[in-house]
Amino acid sequence: MTREEKAQVIAGLTEELAAYNVIYLADISNLNAAGTEKLRRACFNAGVKLEVVKNALLAKAMEASEKDFQGLTETLKGSTALMLTEGAANGPGKVIKEYRKTSDRPILKGAWINDEVYVGDDQLNTLASIKSREELIGDIISLLQSPIRRVLSALENKDAQEAAAE
Repeated sequence: MTREEKAQVIAGLTEELAAYNVIYLADISNLNAAGTEKLRRACFNAGVKLEVVKNALLAKAMEASEKDFQGLTETLKGSTALMLTEGAANGPGKVIKEYRKTSDRPILKGAWINDEVYVGDDQLNTLASIKSREELIGDIISLLQSPIRRVLSALENKDAQEAAAE
């Protein structure tokens, strides 16, 4: 690869890093072609973009980025897959967790989610359980509706008791 080609790849990676607020790094080494294709399909179905990248080029793109990827550049050893999504922050984590039911890979190297850095495979359960914005809104609506339902239920019980007494 020539210097110009490397500069183009770095520029492309820098643009991608700037465009996404959910970035996961995973080790997919030891996956055969069929396993990699299955993982790519799972990522596609979940709205996650999967790219295998060269560590040196990704490190330079991270340095050139305006985002602070503190701690993630140290994880760039071995084979690295970049998982990007505009959707829920837990999307790539769920894909990895689900895929690992049948394989020991991919291994989570780290993640950058909305200016927060998570390093290590031990963070996978935490990342997979992060609720999406829509899930949080649904929880809030349920919490707000709960007291109203209790009041309505109490009023209905009172009406039923008064009707039975007459």
